[in-house]
Amino acid sequence: MISITTLEQFEEAIRQDKPALVKFQAGWCPDCTRLDMFIGPIQEQFDGYTWYDIDRDVLPEVAEAYDVRGIPSLLVFKDGEKTAHLHSAHAKTPDQVTEFLTSLER
Repeated sequence: MISITTLEQFEEAIRQDKPALVKFQAGWCPDCTRLDMFIGPIQEQFDGYTWYDIDRDVLPEVAEAYDVRGIPSLLVFKDGEKTAHLHSAHAKTPDQVTEFLTSLER
């Protein structure tokens, strides 16, 4: 997962040809730590995305602009537009994340 720490990096990432999956998290968040424990194999399975990571406390303006109200949240971008959003309440287990990404392939 590629860390994004600036607004410029974020804007460049979401405009790439390959869809971008951006994980919003924070170091103090226990659910974010839990997600990190199981996300590796999911990244491998869904390699059609470039995976990015943003600490919402570092770039709060980006989180606010894209309606990230809870963490962890997974957002998908294509051609600079948000196309999907897995809210924090539904991003707590491997099955929830896998089901979300599978639903996007249909």
